[in-house]
Amino acid sequence: MTTTEIDRRGFLRCMAWAGTGVVWTVTGGVLSGCQLDAAAPAGPRTRDLSFVQISDSHIGFRGAANQDVTGTFGLAIEQVNALPARPAFVVHTGDLSHTSAADQFDTVHQMLGTIRTGSVFQVPGEHDAVSGDDRAYLATFGRGTVGTGYHSFDVNGVHFMALVNAVATQGMGHLGADQLDWIRRDLAGRSSETPVVVFAHVPLFAMYPAWGWSTDDATQALGMMKRFAAVTCLNGHVHQVMSKVEGNVTFHTARATAFPQPAPGAAPNPSPLTVPSAQLHAALGITEARYTATTGRVAVIDDPLSP
Repeated sequence: MTTTEIDRRGFLRCMAWAGTGVVWTVTGGVLSGCQLDAAAPAGPRTRDLSFVQISDSHIGFRGAANQDVTGTFGLAIEQVNALPARPAFVVHTGDLSHTSAADQFDTVHQMLGTIRTGSVFQVPGEHDAVSGDDRAYLATFGRGTVGTGYHSFDVNGVHFMALVNAVATQGMGHLGADQLDWIRRDLAGRSSETPVVVFAHVPLFAMYPAWGWSTDDATQALGMMKRFAAVTCLNGHVHQVMSKVEGNVTFHTARATAFPQPAPGAAPNPSPLTVPSAQLHAALGITEARYTATTGRVAVIDDPLSP
């Protein structure tokens, strides 16, 4: 267990501990993953809340980078189920499948159904609509969503938005006019004190545009969120951890359950990165962050996947 004393704005800068699944805690409208100062934050408070983010499982992938992506996805789920406290929900931030095949979606759907949590949510990645047709994904995971699969929900006073920016029907790394209009209407009338958490597959900041690791119209969406005191964007797609703070917005990208990818610019193109087999489970893992109201602290435990 490692802990670090940091300020609320700076907590995401210590995210080197993040693993495949990230358990976040919302307290006082701020998502936390590192130990906070003991003093309780000022201003309105939400009730304590933890949830899990999983990303980029690529069920159906066959390659040297991971010869059993179903197995590592299953190990991640087992570790979520072993958490001492059941998370309020689990969200998968895209590339559930590798080639959008019906049997791959069925496998993911069945495996997600084994997670012991209140609800499970998803957003699609580009691999979930490989042919440019997202109907198969929506048929399995699109219930209760709008358009290409975006939707929102509220838990314990926190407003969550699951956005779509990685399907060919609206453009890779693109939200589109229809979704931007939906975001505007979804946020209208909400108090500026409401904590907002945004999920999407592709990063909503310019992490590395040369590889398509950015969303070209994200500034329009984020502009609608400037009035909110705390906004957190959690993304997948890049298969590695990177964090950034811009004004009232914190960004964090998660690792994959399938395989790592090279650091930006470290290879000609992004692609599955093969590591020694003995290191694969350690590279994936699950990270738990738990806020304790009585101490005002977050305990962080980084657990690699256990074979």
